[in-house]
Amino acid sequence: MTTPSPHGPAESPVRDFVAIGLGPFNLGLACLTEPVPGLDGVFLDDKPDFTWHPGMLLEDSTLQTPFLSDLVTLADPTSPYSFLNYLKESGRLYPFYIRESFYPLRAEFSDYCRWAAHRLGDAVRFSHRVTEVTHDEATGLYTVHADDLAAGVRRTFHARKLVLGTGTGTPPHIPDTCRGLGGDLVHNSRYLEEKEALRRKRSITLVGSGQSAAEIYYDLLQDIDTAGYALTWVTRSPRFFPLEYTKLTLEMTSPEYIDYFHSLPPGTRDRLVASQKNLYKGINSELIDAIFDLLYTRSRTGPCPTRLMTNTALTDATYDETDGTYTLGLRQEEQKQDFTLTTEGLVLATGYRYRRPAFLDPVADRIAWDDHGRFAVRRDYSTDLAGDEIYVQNAELHTHGFAAPDLGMAAYRNSCIIRALTGREVYPVERSIAFQDFAAVAS
Repeated sequence: MTTPSPHGPAESPVRDFVAIGLGPFNLGLACLTEPVPGLDGVFLDDKPDFTWHPGMLLEDSTLQTPFLSDLVTLADPTSPYSFLNYLKESGRLYPFYIRESFYPLRAEFSDYCRWAAHRLGDAVRFSHRVTEVTHDEATGLYTVHADDLAAGVRRTFHARKLVLGTGTGTPPHIPDTCRGLGGDLVHNSRYLEEKEALRRKRSITLVGSGQSAAEIYYDLLQDIDTAGYALTWVTRSPRFFPLEYTKLTLEMTSPEYIDYFHSLPPGTRDRLVASQKNLYKGINSELIDAIFDLLYTRSRTGPCPTRLMTNTALTDATYDETDGTYTLGLRQEEQKQDFTLTTEGLVLATGYRYRRPAFLDPVADRIAWDDHGRFAVRRDYSTDLAGDEIYVQNAELHTHGFAAPDLGMAAYRNSCIIRALTGREVYPVERSIAFQDFAAVAS
């Protein structure tokens, strides 16, 4: 790759905002701002095209939210960027209708997002890696410096406001016990590209919980007879928690619950987030049942070479280069009993951890931080000291609750951000949708 020239052209217009990162949340913002007169923004992403967790786009995996939680529909059902319009234009609307499922295939949703991104024209700039964000006190403008990787030049963008959607660049989380371990261990973000190599192992151990772990286990379990490996799933969770998706629980993904959650003391919010993981990190209940049914089928003619271990934490790991095996130190948490497991293949379904982008360092003093060094996000999703300059997407789990990563609340959040950017309510912002009260009711 050529080093970008320092003499690349600057983007001369002063834009209303620059959005950094292009996952589904900022892509939804791009679709919703595109038809708004007088609102000028640009969206930058370092990838050459839209991708969304490509290592986990298993053929039959589905979203955990209905198709109405697309990029735009819950803000503007008439938008040409809707999932249904994508299906119509791609000739798949009737097959989707006949399929009779509200839940799109994940690969299909990724294709839909790519379709939308390609319709947005020059507002979306792929292959633009943001390197630094600065602020000019005299003009009140932010300058976003980016390497145009395709053209090999450096560009600058000037704007009054920023929207940070850098969650898609959040790095995979590798547990401390496995960092620098060596060998060919696989994080779930690379599962599909490493699947064939894994199938050639004599044994595979999967560590982790949640939907990604369950999808990988189910996928590997389907091949266990033909490939001939032993398969073990280790999770620290006391059981395989289903994603809670009852209707009154879904009311917690509502403006009222966000209001309530945001009003709580920070310590209380942190405790709630830790206790609510099954509300946003649980496993689809149909998948849990499918796993059991497949285990039942595989065991009909004899024991299936697989084990599922709950209450089991990974405490230590070593790699033997001579025989290409990992030795995992495990601890059964309830029994307080330690034991080891040897495996050739190791898959870590351990998710991601948000990391503050280094390009924000020059403007860090303009951002509000909490006591833990996280964004101190206001109710309107702003996180700068002035309260009307920098907005975040999916970086507010600790301030707004488990609705933050929910696709179903993305259009609502974008409606709020657009209201803040324009000073008017372009898309109606719901204020009350729940039947239940979350806070104490005044007498």
